[in-house]
Amino acid sequence: MRAKTAVVLGAQWGDEGKGKIVDVLSERFAAVARYAGGHNAGHTVIIGGQKFVLQLIPCGVLRPGCRGIIGNGVVLDPIAFLKEVSKLRGLGVTVDEQLFVSNRAQVILPYHRMIELAAESAPGRQKIGTTSRGIGPAYEDKMARSGLRVVDLLRPELLKTHIEAACAEKNAIVRALFGSGTVALDPEKMYDEYSAAAEQVRPFVADTGRLLNTIIAEGGSVMFEGAQGTMLDIDHGTYPFVTSSSATAGGAATGTGVGPTAIGTVISVTKAYVTRVGGGPFPTEIHDTAGEELRARGNEYGAVTGRPRRCGWLDIPLLRYSNQVNGAEWLVITKLDVLDTLAEIPICVGYEIDGKKTDEIPADVDGLERIQPIYTRLKGWQTSTEGITDFDKLPRAAKDYLHFQERESGAKIGMVSTGPDRDQTMLLPEFAEALETLHR
Repeated sequence: MRAKTAVVLGAQWGDEGKGKIVDVLSERFAAVARYAGGHNAGHTVIIGGQKFVLQLIPCGVLRPGCRGIIGNGVVLDPIAFLKEVSKLRGLGVTVDEQLFVSNRAQVILPYHRMIELAAESAPGRQKIGTTSRGIGPAYEDKMARSGLRVVDLLRPELLKTHIEAACAEKNAIVRALFGSGTVALDPEKMYDEYSAAAEQVRPFVADTGRLLNTIIAEGGSVMFEGAQGTMLDIDHGTYPFVTSSSATAGGAATGTGVGPTAIGTVISVTKAYVTRVGGGPFPTEIHDTAGEELRARGNEYGAVTGRPRRCGWLDIPLLRYSNQVNGAEWLVITKLDVLDTLAEIPICVGYEIDGKKTDEIPADVDGLERIQPIYTRLKGWQTSTEGITDFDKLPRAAKDYLHFQERESGAKIGMVSTGPDRDQTMLLPEFAEALETLHR
């Protein structure tokens, strides 16, 4: 019997609209758990015209009675977390006794940001295009077994000792590698700030792995909320232009303490086109006015950084690879309405590399950058689809476009988003029936 759980994640480089989809689906779940990333994620949810931008906190908290859980695979900036909690409280969202933080999650401290900023701006260093929020260096310390976990953040004496030793080490590293101009960090000031923050974080801290497994054992339903996207995964993405965590479905198990056999289904979210923020290869990127039009119509600017997103046409080989890596059963298409004005819509159906046709995703950046996309073109519909919530009411050409994605990607379309608001979403009957089995 299938577990009443689902992983919801991004199919490409993030920004696919996961926040809205998690919010729409969360009414059917007892808990929503984040399993990777940090406050470099930006999940935007619009409810009745009111906008919520969540970075660390799972979208489930926007539903009364749905627990939000930050898993052990997340790196937690305590200051950023408390600011987000305060903002949600100010918007009337209940977070107390509904939000939980893993005692095993790693903590981001100011020296992580210092290291990342210095590395990104150092002469001769390859720029990845990070958010410079200390995410990568925090994961580096985790893997080096020299990080600080939330459980240790709550122990004042251990926190003080850790900060003193870490500041001495990190200040020396930054001076040696990146020059003497970097301002040294003050361990006393850092300890005062983070020990005070620790006491405010304390009420949220729990053994979240135990909590999630208990919910599942008692018949409750759990959604695992991905951050970033499949092609930013540290193992399966466009390395080295990736994030520092496991953004794919496999990360849901390691990042929460729930066993892989407890994952019931995987729901992959993709835009009707593709976007990317930051550096790195992007085979179907558009370099003419069509890209500008997509950016303007889709409001393609980062929710966290405000950076303009690079825009490209839908890439079927990439989507097929993503679905394979994740074992995706269902596909959710967002921003269909952004394509409403186009007379013709190109879709990449294969690659040509050095004169040879292939649909295989190269493992190396050089191979990815040599890709020449092979396009087919589908007829556009040139009429508004915004707000349509009944599949049968879509224009014929829009249905053809969606059926093409479903047929070529290997996953079934379950939902289509036709606008930013929670209510501007259509649920296809087969998917709605499958979701009923997950209903708490």
